[in-house]
Amino acid sequence: MINKEFTPKKTICKVRLQIPSEWAEKEAVVVGDFNNWDPTANKLEKKNGGWETVLRLQPETEFKFRYFLDGERWENDDQADSYAPNEYGTEDSVVVIGK
Repeated sequence: MINKEFTPKKTICKVRLQIPSEWAEKEAVVVGDFNNWDPTANKLEKKNGGWETVLRLQPETEFKFRYFLDGERWENDDQADSYAPNEYGTEDSVVVIGK
């Protein structure tokens, strides 16, 4: 699930990413344009029956991202705003941050 919520002055958008607990056994990480695809930057925490994290992103932008699960496989978010081809012959999830 992807949930977007702007701060009162709309200078930051809090993007909550949630995936089901069965997607990963030990570890779930979100990597993308917003963290230079660093697999150590944004780990998801196991809570509320799944894995989740909150990113603070700039408005009026869009970001490509994927989940790296258990240190061995990549998954897209099934509720992404869109998908874009990547250089590896697969697709990345895309989240669009409006105004």
